[in-house]
Amino acid sequence: MSKLSTEQKALYSAIAKILWEKWDPIGVNDGDNEWDDEYDNYVPHIFRLALEGNDAIRIASSLTSTVEQIIGLGSDKESDLKVAKLIVQAKQEIIG
Repeated sequence: MSKLSTEQKALYSAIAKILWEKWDPIGVNDGDNEWDDEYDNYVPHIFRLALEGNDAIRIASSLTSTVEQIIGLGSDKESDLKVAKLIVQAKQEIIG
């Protein structure tokens, strides 16, 4: 992450936080835990999608695919879209 600008680093961190606090498809964040690295493996791809200017629908599709194909659970597409919208909003607020 050292080659990233300050804004890009901020977005990367924001995405990691959103995935932990709002996405949490396996339910490990019970609200009492501090930030965990459970979803950190998924951040680089979602970060790249956001930087490339993909819309919430595309990002949500990636989240849904991750849940179904990598994590092996049923997805909540409506929830994935809400999370994706938060990611797009974070990108707009941090980077523009």
